Amino acid sequence: MSLIDTVESDQRWLRAAIELSRSCPPSQTAFSVGAVIVDSGGALVGEGYSRRDDPHDHAEEVALRQLPDAKDPRLGAATLYSSLEPCGARSSRPRSCASLILDTPIQRIVFAWREPSVFVTGEGAELLRAAGRTVVEIPDLAPLAREANRHLLAE
Repeated sequence: MSLIDTVESDQRWLRAAIELSRSCPPSQTAFSVGAVIVDSGGALVGEGYSRRDDPHDHAEEVALRQLPDAKDPRLGAATLYSSLEPCGARSSRPRSCASLILDTPIQRIVFAWREPSVFVTGEGAELLRAAGRTVVEIPDLAPLAREANRHLLAE
């Protein structure tokens, strides 16, 4: 796959994750986030959005729960796309999304918006990089990700 194809694919799948974030039930205590997991052939293998099944669900953990086997060898070449940087800490559950991702062979994570310090300090990208994962931020799409969270951000 060429660099142009990768950039176009990243944009397309990240936009899909952002679109999923619009499905989140409203919350005053958590961001609205969407996430998709795509294998190396471009097939969707998991998707989710915050609070889909439980008020404490994060998008990445919902998408990861859809995987038939978290150790599936196809995941080593898969990419996880999230509208918001995967959390490095959280107050609602004991394990962060970064930690859950590190339990899988997923090596590449792409996100649009770096987590602002509204609820916790966002350090997910740093934790994933420190563990040897490839982390790509596409800030051009951050305004679209912020849009679903306007109610949480100071004007």
